[in-house]
Amino acid sequence: MLEQGNISIHTDNIFPIIKKSLYSDHQIFLRELVSNGVDAIQKLNMVSRAGEYNGEIGEPEITITIDKDNKTLSISDNGIGMTAEEVKKYINQVAFSSAEEFITKYEGKADQPIIGHFGLGFYSSFMVAKQVEIDTLSYQEGAQAVRWSCDGSPKFVLNESSRTTRGTTIILTLEGEEEEFLEPARIQNLVKTYCDFMSVPIKMDGEVLNKQKAAWRESPNNLKEEDYLEFYRYLYPFQEEPLLWVHLNTDYPFVINGILYFPKMRPDVDVTKGQIKLFCNQVFVSDNCEEIIPQFLMPMRGVIDSTDIPLNVSRSALQGDRTIKRIGDYIAKKVGDRLKELYRDNREQYVTAWKDLGTFVKFGVLNDDKFKKQVEDIIIFRSTAKLEAPVAETAAVEVQSSEDDAWQDVTPTNTTSIPYSTLKEYLERNKERHENKVFYSTDGASQSTYIELHKNQGLEVLYMDSFIDTHFINFLEQEYRDVKFTRVDSDLDNTLLEDKTGEIVDPTTNKTKGEVVKEIFEKALNKPKLNIRTESLKSDDPQGTPPAMVLLPEMLRRLREMSAMMQQQNAEFPEEHILLINTAHPLIQNLVNLSQGTIIQGDGESTSSQLVNMMCQHVYDLALISQKGFDADGMKSFVERSNDVLTKLTEQAGK
Repeated sequence: MLEQGNISIHTDNIFPIIKKSLYSDHQIFLRELVSNGVDAIQKLNMVSRAGEYNGEIGEPEITITIDKDNKTLSISDNGIGMTAEEVKKYINQVAFSSAEEFITKYEGKADQPIIGHFGLGFYSSFMVAKQVEIDTLSYQEGAQAVRWSCDGSPKFVLNESSRTTRGTTIILTLEGEEEEFLEPARIQNLVKTYCDFMSVPIKMDGEVLNKQKAAWRESPNNLKEEDYLEFYRYLYPFQEEPLLWVHLNTDYPFVINGILYFPKMRPDVDVTKGQIKLFCNQVFVSDNCEEIIPQFLMPMRGVIDSTDIPLNVSRSALQGDRTIKRIGDYIAKKVGDRLKELYRDNREQYVTAWKDLGTFVKFGVLNDDKFKKQVEDIIIFRSTAKLEAPVAETAAVEVQSSEDDAWQDVTPTNTTSIPYSTLKEYLERNKERHENKVFYSTDGASQSTYIELHKNQGLEVLYMDSFIDTHFINFLEQEYRDVKFTRVDSDLDNTLLEDKTGEIVDPTTNKTKGEVVKEIFEKALNKPKLNIRTESLKSDDPQGTPPAMVLLPEMLRRLREMSAMMQQQNAEFPEEHILLINTAHPLIQNLVNLSQGTIIQGDGESTSSQLVNMMCQHVYDLALISQKGFDADGMKSFVERSNDVLTKLTEQAGK
C-alpha cells in the first residue's frame, strides 16, 4: 500500500461537495466524467506539441464499458494519465483545479480550451456510485500506474496498479437505485444529449455513439446551405425547414460560437420559452438560454457555445452580469445585420419570410433601442398597392428554336410583384393624395368591405394584422408624430364621399334625401345611443358599394381595447357607435320608395312599413357582421328575420 489517509476538501474555495447533492440532476455525472476524459486527451496533445512527450499519441477515444454482473460502469480515456502525486493533488485536494493550472502553463498551445475542472466534476460520480475507483498511468517516462479507491466517505486508498496503457479509467460501482445506468440504451441517450458534439469519439461495444462534428465551430466559409439545413434537421427532426440562420463566431471581447435559426412560427409555439441549446466547449449544458438571449429572440432555435458564460451562478446573478449583457447585445446585433443583409441582397426571400420574421423584428424594436435603430428601415407591411421591386440580375439566356434555328431571348424579367412596403415608402408614395395619413387594416377578412372601398378610390391600405401590431401602431405614432394612423373602419376619408353641397331638397317635406333616410332608420331601429349618419359613397357602380357600414371612432376604440386589456377581458362592442347609411346604394333608395307605401292594415301599420322596418334592421345587422360576431340569440334573430324578409318580398312579388 502506497498511502492511506483522508481527502482534503477546501470548502472556502469551492461550494460544498456533498454526496448526492453536488448537482440537481444525477445523470449529469456521465457528462462530467466524459468531459474529464476529453480534457486528458487534449492535455496529451498539448504536452506533445510542447515537446515534452515524444511517444505515440494514437487515435484518441473515450470508451464506456458496462458490466451488469458486477454492477459497474467504466469510462476510459487514452489521454495524459496521472501520477500518484497528481491523484493526491487533483482528487484528494478537491479545491485545486488541474484544468486551471494546465491552462496557465500551456496557454496559447491548445487547439481547443480545456473543458472542465477534473476534481469537482469527478466528484459527481458519487451521486450514483457507492464506490469509485481510478485506474491511471501517466504519460511521463517511468511513471508507476496507480489505483485510487473511495466509498464516498472522506477515506480513500491509493495503491500501485498493474495497468500498462497510458490513460485513465474511472470505475463506478453503482448504487442499487441507480442501476438504470447499466442499460446501454440509457447510456446512448445520455451521450447523445450531453456529449454528442465532443471532438473525441465516444465508443461502447465498438460503436461510436457521438456525432463529433460541431457545425458551429466551423468557419462560415466552410459551410454550405445544405450543411446548415442538415444541422438544423439533426437538432430538430420532423420540423419545417428554417427561414434563415445567423452564424456567431467571435473571440473578442468574449468567446462565443453558435448558429441561430429563425424557425417557421406555428400557432402552438410558446414565444416566451427558449429553444436554444447552451454548450460550453461542445459539451451540452442546458436548453435554457433565457438569461443570455434577448427576450425577443426567444423563439429562435440553434446552439450557443461560450466559455465566458458562468454556469454555476443563479439566474438573478446572470441577469446582472455585464458580460452576459454584452453577449446578448452582440447576438441581437448579429441578427439585425443578417436581416439587413437579406433585405438588401434578396428582398423577395425577405418578403417571403416576413410573415414569421415580422414578429421577431417588431417585438425586438419595441424592446431594444439598439436593435430598433438597426432594423427600423426594413420593417415592411403587406399593402393593397401593386408594387414592383427589383430582383437580382441574371445573365442573359438564349435558346435555339426548333422551328427556324434562330436563337431567342428567354431571359426572365428582372422585376417581380412584391406587395409589401416600408412605412416611409408608403408615405412617400401617397403624399400627393393624403400627406402624413396612413390607412390600415387589422383583419383583412372582416374589414374587406372597407378595404375595397378604399382601393376603389385609389387609397392604399397597409395590413397591420399580426397580434403584435396593436402595440406596434402606438409605437409608430410615437416615431412618426406628424402622421395620423386611421383604421379603415374608424371613419371614412372625404375622398370616399360625394360632396353634399348640391344635395337636392324635397320641396314638399323640405328635407334632403339623407334626412329622410336617417328618419326611416332611426324609427325602425329605435336605438337612442346609435349615431346614424348618411353619406353618398363615391363609386362608378353604386350596387357594388355597401348599403351601410358600422364605424368605430379610432380613439374611442383604442381606449376601449386598452381598458379591456388592462382588465384582462375581451373588448365588448360599444353601444355607442356610428351607422353610416350609403344613400347612393339602390337598396337604400328602394327603402325610401317602399316607406311611402299607403296600404294600411288593421293595426294601423302598412305592409310596406313592416317590411321597411325589418329591412332596416337587416341592413344594420349586415353592417354589424363585419365588426362583431353574433352570439347565439343574435344569430337566431338574424336568421328568423332573414326568413321573414324573404317571405314578405316573395309575397309582394307575387301580387
